[in-house]
Amino acid sequence: MLNLDITLTTAIAVASFAYLMGSVPFGMVITRIMGLGNLRDIGSGNIGATNVLRTGNKLAAFLTVVFDAGKGAVAVFLAGYLFGQTAAQIAGLFAFLGHLYPVWLRFKGGKGVAVFLGILLAINFWAGLAACLTWLATAIIVRISSVSALVSSLLAPVWLYLIDTKSGVLFVIIMTLLIWVKHNDNIKRILKGTEPKIGKRG
Repeated sequence: MLNLDITLTTAIAVASFAYLMGSVPFGMVITRIMGLGNLRDIGSGNIGATNVLRTGNKLAAFLTVVFDAGKGAVAVFLAGYLFGQTAAQIAGLFAFLGHLYPVWLRFKGGKGVAVFLGILLAINFWAGLAACLTWLATAIIVRISSVSALVSSLLAPVWLYLIDTKSGVLFVIIMTLLIWVKHNDNIKRILKGTEPKIGKRG
């Protein structure tokens, strides 16, 4: 549960900083730097690591995961260190929103899975690790990134509830719902059996 232990001014400052940090499109930056082209013209056009992998460059995809997860985790750690748990959860949520709806890209961002996992690891390492392992296990079984994302995000609040006795569960549920909303088209393709496998090049 959130305790309203920070001022409105601090909350707005934390939210603004976290949003700007989360809105940095590392997938696009990395593909540009590595000469892989415009990510918007590749595969699904999404800015996340799954689409970066469609360039065929595994290092670029790995770096995208690291930096996307890192920006969420850093926002949480900084806010938590400076202002406490409430600020940490506000920072996590707004870093997540920044990635999903970045002002630099006309609010058309990624689907937030790596950022979500980075935030969860920062909020509670063991719950985050459980969510990461859930993603990995599902990916090994079905070989579809979107299914892994949906399953791991759905179970993340459960892991947090079991490990951290309700702390932050509502905050994680909100992010889970947003992930499912952003995966609406993927869900339709999953039901039709047309969702591409992990690593399929665009």
